[in-house]
Amino acid sequence: MNNPESTALALRILRSGENFQWYVISLLALVVYVYMTEIANRNWKGIAAGLALYAVHWFFEILNALIQHFSGHALWTVPTGTAFLLLVGVGIELSFMFSIAGLVMSKLLPNDPRMKILGINNRWLFILGNAAFFAIVEIFLVRTPVFVWIYPWWGALPVFLTVYIPFFWAAFSCYDWQPKKQIAFISTIVGVDAFMLVVFAGLLGWI
Repeated sequence: MNNPESTALALRILRSGENFQWYVISLLALVVYVYMTEIANRNWKGIAAGLALYAVHWFFEILNALIQHFSGHALWTVPTGTAFLLLVGVGIELSFMFSIAGLVMSKLLPNDPRMKILGINNRWLFILGNAAFFAIVEIFLVRTPVFVWIYPWWGALPVFLTVYIPFFWAAFSCYDWQPKKQIAFISTIVGVDAFMLVVFAGLLGWI
């Protein structure tokens, strides 16, 4: 699939209900169940990790959509295969996955943030390991029709360095921070996301 074709297909289904499927409701129920279970277990650190990654995920997706608006093509796009395309590069299924990814992966973290594994601080080891795993998954995804890296220079390594490392740095750093810092970080990113969505999607219609 070439760049103009994948961009045009994505824009045609952007926030259109024509491909909606009922399984989306089941996925939403699963996400709610995960968070309600963690709230019942008072796993506030895990919840902070989940919300931090999700907020940063939205920030990057908004930036990607703005790149599409100003340059004509996003860095990545979802031209097909989604029940509801939220922004040019993210369908609702991917967004639901990212909504719990930080929480789920935080369960792998040792209790001691200073402990070293193979001579590496365990937090950085898990940041790099998770970032590498997700970047490798994207290598598979771009071999299918449902996900496209638009530019030839954009691939697994740039995704690893500039997208997934920040995702998991935010999640695992927030996991270890004190509640006041967790709340400040998450609320700031969510506020920026909300502002950009209102302005660029709502008022200007750019994304």
